[in-house]
Amino acid sequence: MKAVVLVGGEGTRLRPLTFSTPKQMLPVAGRTVIERVVEHLASHGVDEVVLSLGYRPDAFLEAFPDGRCGGVKLHYAVEGSPLDTAGAIAFAAGEAGITGETFVVVNGDVLTEIDVTSLVDFHHDRGAEGTIALTPVADPSRFGVVPIDPTGRVEAFIEKPPAKEAPTNMINAGIYVLEPSFLERVPSGRKVSVEREVFPALVKDHTLYALGSDALWTDMGTPEKYIEANIAWATREGRLSAGAHPGASVADSVIYADVVIEEGARVREAVVLEGAQVRSGATVRRSVLGRNVSVGLGAVVDALSVLGDGWEVAAGEMLSGARLPVG
Repeated sequence: MKAVVLVGGEGTRLRPLTFSTPKQMLPVAGRTVIERVVEHLASHGVDEVVLSLGYRPDAFLEAFPDGRCGGVKLHYAVEGSPLDTAGAIAFAAGEAGITGETFVVVNGDVLTEIDVTSLVDFHHDRGAEGTIALTPVADPSRFGVVPIDPTGRVEAFIEKPPAKEAPTNMINAGIYVLEPSFLERVPSGRKVSVEREVFPALVKDHTLYALGSDALWTDMGTPEKYIEANIAWATREGRLSAGAHPGASVADSVIYADVVIEEGARVREAVVLEGAQVRSGATVRRSVLGRNVSVGLGAVVDALSVLGDGWEVAAGEMLSGARLPVG
C-alpha cells in the first residue's frame, strides 16, 4: 500500500515556531510529527509514502537524506505553486507513480491511532471510490460535520452547524482511502479542493463512504492543539517529564532535554523545548517555549503564548497570548 502525506502548509498558526521549521518537523513528545505519522502508516501495511511538499522542502530532505523514514521508502513531490488539497494529492500521486491502485491519504499535521487497516477493509467492502475516517468532537459547531446513512455512505458535508442543530458530532479526521478514479476527477493546472469540490462530487455520485472511530486523534495545527498533542503522547508513552529543580513546581508539561527550571518557578500545561531556561519565581502556563528561550526572574508567560527560539523574556515581564518574535 502507498500513501500520500500532505505536508505543504506553512503552519502560520504556529508561528514563530514555524518561521524556519515546517510544523510536521516540530517535536511531539520527543519525536517529530512526520516520523509519528509515517510510523503509524507503516504499522498498517504502508510501505511507500510520498510527501506532498510546498513550504521548506529542504527541511524534509535534510532530515531523511537516505529517503527512508520509520522503515518506509519516501518519495518527494515538491509543488511549484500551491495546488490546494486535491491538486496536491493528484500531483503527488503522479510523482510517485500511483496510477492504478487503491491508496491512502493523510493530513501530515494529524496524530492519531485510528485503525487504517480497518478503514481500508471497510472501503473495499463497500466498493467505495473514496472513504473518509471520522472522529467525534465535543463541539461540532467549530467544524464541518459529515452525516452518513446506516451503510456508511456520506450524505452531505455541513460546515460549522449550530451545536443544537448539528446532525452529528463526527468530523473529517484527515485520513482517506481513495481509488485511482479519484485522480481522474481532479482538473490539472489549477487549485482544486478535495473538501469543497471533489468529495461533494463523490457524494452526488453515491461513491463516498465514511467510518467513525473514537481512537486518539489530535490535529496539532494551533498552539493549543500542539500543547495537547505533546501532553497526550507523552502521557501515553510515559514520557511526561518534570525535569526541574526539586524546589520548582512542574505539572502536566513536556520538558525537553537540557532545560533549566529553577527553584520557585512554576510550569503548567506547557511545552518547553531544548535548552530553555525558566528562572526563579517565573511562571509559564499553557504556552510553548522554543529552543534556548530564557524566561527571567519573576516573569509570567501565559495564555497560549508562543516564544520562538532564543527569545528572552525580561525579569518581571508579563506576556499573555504573545507570539514573539512577530516576524
